[in-house]
Amino acid sequence: MTFSWTPHRFSGGALALDVANSVILRHDDERRIDRFEATGHMESFPKAAANFCAERALFGNILPVQRENRAEFIALRETIDRYFRARVLGEDADALLADLLTALARVLRHAQADSLDAATVHSALRLIAMPDPERMKICRNCGWLFIDRSKNKSRAWCDMAVCGNRAKASRHYRRKKEETAP
Repeated sequence: MTFSWTPHRFSGGALALDVANSVILRHDDERRIDRFEATGHMESFPKAAANFCAERALFGNILPVQRENRAEFIALRETIDRYFRARVLGEDADALLADLLTALARVLRHAQADSLDAATVHSALRLIAMPDPERMKICRNCGWLFIDRSKNKSRAWCDMAVCGNRAKASRHYRRKKEETAP
């Protein structure tokens, strides 16, 4: 199966969320895919982020994570996902915030200034201070985190062209099936 970093892969609306969303079907152990585990995917992510990420103007061209910093970066990715997912779900996230701040500091101490790991730290800090946190949501279809930038805050999917289409097609199929059932 071929894979490429497409605009859909950057539908989170912030680099930190796009990094967290690099795990496909995160909560399905049988179908879960970590895109950063595949050879070359973590190395090619920064170039794709420079083309597709919503925050590309802030970070521009960024360098890949240095090999010796990858384990810390992956731990940061998981901490970002846990904290923001809990925040969206309205759970008490104070302990998770402390974990996130610790992970952010750890990564920033070792990261190159213009690297993916440093840019991800800065993106996560911007999200923590986000003025309207209710705009962060979880996609009803794939479970990715995203920022709802719609005027009336009603967006339900990370990407209308992919997840929205799938959800609507599934709903249409179920309705048609019910109509034709005896």
